[in-house]
Amino acid sequence: MKFIARDIPPRPAWALEQAGTHPLLARLLAARGIRSADELDDAPARLLPPSDLHGLGTAATLLADAIDQGKRICIVADYDCDGATACATGLRGLALLGAKPNQLCYVVPDRALHGYGLTPPIVDMVRARQADILVTVDNGMASHEAVDKARALGMQVLITDHHLPVIDPQGQPSLPAADAIVNPNQPDCAFASKALVGVGVMFYVLLATRAELRRRGRFDAANQPRIDTLLDLVALGTIADVGKLDANNRRLVSLGLKRIRAGRMQPGLAALYRAAGRDPARASAQDFGFALGPRINAAGRLAEMGLGIECLITDDLDRADMLARQLDAINRERREVEAGMRDQAEMTLDSLLPEGEIPSALSLFDEGFHEGVVGIVASRLKDRLHRPTFIFARGQDGLLKGSGRSIPGFHLRDALDLVSKRHPGLLHRFGGHAMAAGCTIAPDDHERFKGALLAVADAGLDADLLSRRVHTDGALDGQWYTAEVAQLIDQAVWGPGFEAPVFCDMVEVVNQRLVGERHLKLSLRVQGQLRDGIWFGRSEPLPARTRLAFRLSLDEFQGRQRVQLVVEGADTAESA
Repeated sequence: MKFIARDIPPRPAWALEQAGTHPLLARLLAARGIRSADELDDAPARLLPPSDLHGLGTAATLLADAIDQGKRICIVADYDCDGATACATGLRGLALLGAKPNQLCYVVPDRALHGYGLTPPIVDMVRARQADILVTVDNGMASHEAVDKARALGMQVLITDHHLPVIDPQGQPSLPAADAIVNPNQPDCAFASKALVGVGVMFYVLLATRAELRRRGRFDAANQPRIDTLLDLVALGTIADVGKLDANNRRLVSLGLKRIRAGRMQPGLAALYRAAGRDPARASAQDFGFALGPRINAAGRLAEMGLGIECLITDDLDRADMLARQLDAINRERREVEAGMRDQAEMTLDSLLPEGEIPSALSLFDEGFHEGVVGIVASRLKDRLHRPTFIFARGQDGLLKGSGRSIPGFHLRDALDLVSKRHPGLLHRFGGHAMAAGCTIAPDDHERFKGALLAVADAGLDADLLSRRVHTDGALDGQWYTAEVAQLIDQAVWGPGFEAPVFCDMVEVVNQRLVGERHLKLSLRVQGQLRDGIWFGRSEPLPARTRLAFRLSLDEFQGRQRVQLVVEGADTAESA
């Protein structure tokens, strides 16, 4: 592991501090490209304008017409947290804009039965609900056949998505023949934030639809529906989908967090906070990624995402609590399944990997693997070995469903595209992003896929990219090891592209012991002071002196708060 110190430009750090930003936070923000306090303004007016989203005007007209004419709208969601929040945002937002309850319904695919996205069988389900308009959220860009079928059945189709379009054999983007497509990543879209996730796209669609209805005289600017009341859902989906936190996404998340801290959130979110044992008054982006998001995602992994969506759309407080408790129980089951799969995967790895040598990419399949948690296990192994990793499980249709996670410098979706071109017919379906992707292959093709992926990785990854790096913010001055500073850091919005602060320092390991069989509990001497620390997922003992990278965290026990160092890694080259 290699530590790389972030550059901290002194002038922006000074300017931020002079504008009233805490000295430590000023340094951290300057190191992440913030140049002035004006960039920290999260007022709604600072969000990117909807007008730059290609296709938004057509989509707004389509939905406004549907509301005016009493047409039935069916939302087709995805079975992850982004899809669930986008669906809930769409249903709540359209109701705010005047759609009657009998005009709105939704369909969400079953991961095991239907696979991902809008497919012809899903179109049949939408048609059975007597829908006039089919709206996708967080999916649809690859659904050419299904869109054609829906339109042939007389339905209008609106695709709202953020995934990359399919590339045709001539190397050109191929778009489904929908009535309207809103996606910042489609050709000719000038929207500056390409990192908008599915729920963010739906939020913008609602803003444009409100503007269209306002133009028609349905309401004026003084008494128009408040679409910003849905920003708690937008924030949750953005963080849970690991969306890159560019300036626009940071503002969306920050606005959502403000609503939650003020107690102005959907009943389902409040219930999820209670089920997770978290305090919404101190809501942070970490709550979305590690507490609420996993509980919503668990429904799509081991049960069906309808539970998660119902939790987010109900206004009945008792029903919200009941659904949140169900989601919490499913999440506990998910953790047990994941732990068993991870142990099995690691044993398989130990038996397959040559001593002292790790291939540039990994792919594992076992009959005992559960389709619902392959992505999580792939992520865990990727983190352990710092290699692009795929995990496959057998689906109900007999095909192998794989989920992959990647490392910086290796675009996983592009790698699958290259595999498909080199080995026609090997991939039945594939899609995804740079850091996460999925594919489906025949039961006997896993070894062939593993070899094809390894060949692409060998050509695209060098020793530098295969070396794990941790970007750090340097040593933390002793005066900042306080609960107040830890809370200040927690309250800021951190995530991909705007990573949470990681500090590093030489430490003396005073005491170390295993807790929970998997975690190393530490007593550390840092700059002459004793500090508590923990390294989650580490069981091997540390040397007496070592250089550690760590996050500052608040540990709460029996009502007492204490600062704790959460270790991210050790620089073994500087250990003694």
